[in-house]
Amino acid sequence: MPSWAIGIDLGGTNIKTAVIDEAAGILFEDAQPTDSAAGPDGVIRQLALLASDLYQQASESLDAGDFAGVGLGAPGAVDAAQGMLSYPPNLPGWGRYPLRDRLRQRLEEAHGLSVPVLVENDANAAAYGEAVYGGGSAFRDFMLVTLGTGVGGGIILDRKLYRGPTGTAGEIGFMIIDFEGSSVHAGVRGTIESLIGKERIVELACREGGEQGLSPRLMQLCSLNVDGLSPRHLEQAAREGDRFALQIWHRVGEILGVGLANVTALMDIRKFVIGGGISAAGELIFEPALMQLHRSTLPSMHDGLEIVPARLGNKAGMYGAAALCFGSGQPPGSDA
Repeated sequence: MPSWAIGIDLGGTNIKTAVIDEAAGILFEDAQPTDSAAGPDGVIRQLALLASDLYQQASESLDAGDFAGVGLGAPGAVDAAQGMLSYPPNLPGWGRYPLRDRLRQRLEEAHGLSVPVLVENDANAAAYGEAVYGGGSAFRDFMLVTLGTGVGGGIILDRKLYRGPTGTAGEIGFMIIDFEGSSVHAGVRGTIESLIGKERIVELACREGGEQGLSPRLMQLCSLNVDGLSPRHLEQAAREGDRFALQIWHRVGEILGVGLANVTALMDIRKFVIGGGISAAGELIFEPALMQLHRSTLPSMHDGLEIVPARLGNKAGMYGAAALCFGSGQPPGSDA
């Protein structure tokens, strides 16, 4: 009989939780704003309560003996073996925190649940979710890239997560594209995230508009308030044929393509699954990214290059966190 698990995606804004059946997928889910002001212990109380409520709900129809555990994807560097979270960027004040042990302890002491708990980086969890259930299921090796407020990534090699010795492998958002440029993120100059994170795409449009300003259609979409401009406005205008908006997305795709080319040159990864909210722009980004990927790699590297959309949307992290619990009950495989 298939196992079931609870998958949790911890974000700085929201906590998303789901009961996931190994074969059938999501059975129940919930979400609530992250009480980040309550600090680490307050968030642990939230996580444990959400997990406990879902467990009780699911146990009414599922066999508790088939429960595989609680999987948690969290932002920041994660030592999966130790369950340690280090300096999550969207959870200020956490520092190094024994996330796995504290959550396991809270579940047992406050809710009477003595269950396995696994902790993973959120982008890694999303990558594993796409590997098992989504857009990467057909690939043995690929990289997931998430385009949203920031730019994240997770690497799958030989169907296993590659974390690196300290758990920070795959952080493509901090790959440097323009080390002499003016864009800075988290104190590092010229990174991909500093160039095509959500807010930076809007800044790019405003900068490219220059003295002439944005196109008339974009001004109309943002109600003549440039401060209200969003990537969604740029997407809509581009799909309507607005040349200025099309140029912005073309530039975003080129920047992404250069980053992917660096990954291909370094690791011989040729399959890329693109997710995150910004990826809704689809071919507006994918087509110029693939063209730039070819331009920025040697002909001998072109065979098999492919960019595909993620399929799980904002549920990938929950799927991946739960999937980590299935099978051996330990994070899958060893890094290679």
